[in-house]
Amino acid sequence: MAASVETISNLERRMTVKVPLAPLEGQIKQRLSQISRTAKFSGFRPGKAPIGLVNQHYGDQVRDEVYSKAVETSFGDAVEENKLRVAGFPNIEHKPFADAATELEYVATFEVFPEVKLGDLSKLKLEKPTLEVVDADVEKTIEVLVKQRTSYEPVKRATKKDDRVNISLKASIDGQQVEDTAGQGMDLVLGEPGRIPVFDEALIGAKTGEVKQFDITYPKDYNQAQLAGKKVSYEVTFNSVSQPVLPKVDAEFAKSLGVADGDVKTMRAEIKLSLEQEVEKRVKARVKEAVFQALIAESKLEVPKTLIGVEVNRMMQMTAQNLQQRGMPAKDIQLEPAMFDEQAKRSTTLRLILSEIVNSNNLQANADQVRAVVDAFANSYEKPEELVQWYYADVKRLDEPAALATEENVVNWVLEKAKVTAKKIKFDELMAS
Repeated sequence: MAASVETISNLERRMTVKVPLAPLEGQIKQRLSQISRTAKFSGFRPGKAPIGLVNQHYGDQVRDEVYSKAVETSFGDAVEENKLRVAGFPNIEHKPFADAATELEYVATFEVFPEVKLGDLSKLKLEKPTLEVVDADVEKTIEVLVKQRTSYEPVKRATKKDDRVNISLKASIDGQQVEDTAGQGMDLVLGEPGRIPVFDEALIGAKTGEVKQFDITYPKDYNQAQLAGKKVSYEVTFNSVSQPVLPKVDAEFAKSLGVADGDVKTMRAEIKLSLEQEVEKRVKARVKEAVFQALIAESKLEVPKTLIGVEVNRMMQMTAQNLQQRGMPAKDIQLEPAMFDEQAKRSTTLRLILSEIVNSNNLQANADQVRAVVDAFANSYEKPEELVQWYYADVKRLDEPAALATEENVVNWVLEKAKVTAKKIKFDELMAS
């Protein structure tokens, strides 16, 4: 085998490889001999057909297989011999195998991994959010939990904000009907997000059995194209009106949250602990994202187009699968590679930077660190030991926790070098993110 490498650009390489055919002839004969032992031909018992007849029927197929394998093997050998780190998949071109006389020649074009140059991390300025969970935060959380457990009771009065109404509806645009519930009632809580506010406002002040007619002109930038900029006429029949009933924060409420003895003080303590754990998790996520963004901004590298393309394809496949799982028909999914270019370039860039840092500084996660991540996953399960067993039943399942533990090592390594300052933030700000 002989190989020559040409540099096309910073990352692109063109490699010409020549493989002698003589050593391959032995492989071809051996393969044909194997086939002859079981091949069936009219007039011959299995294994008794002349090798010439076997070659006539299977020779081209076997030759293609042997030559293809030779291309694959020789490419790997040439890459290793020239100490190249191939990024993505090569584009290999060759003349038809049948035209090869004494040697098989092909040209492989590919990209190599770039050199990653990190900036001076000691000059990085990073902020670490800090906050203490206080009683007021616990109370806000309890208020949310109370609202989540709201029940409703029928009333005879007119509707007002926060009531739940069951309505039947007809809607038309320019006299053309565009929606009709056909007498089927639907429940709405007045004032809940997700609808244009003026619609809910128009439903206030009506009693059960009443019919209300009103018009709404939707903004031109409304998020539903069929309604944007249109004047819609509604006819709404009120089937029922119910008012919210909030549960009391008592022993029964505490039991509904898993506090076996119903002790409200224990409930508040457990909520506070849960909030502290969530705060810690979100602070870590913020710091991690800040570190990653800083690494991207401070590092210099040229990202192989091949790797970006692979990442774009992966993102497109995952997005399509997610949309189908949510009920969207495959034929209705219209995805373009350009939609993912920017995100794919960022994630590919970050992966190259992290790989360089990890390999250069021996930051791979150890077994204890991986186990700590698995345990953290398992803590939110009713039977954590079962999830731990599931992860360790197949070593491939540990790839994700190992990657997360390694990323944490990188974050800590960067934080040791950077200038980190504490920044107090509010509980609501952290939770909103």
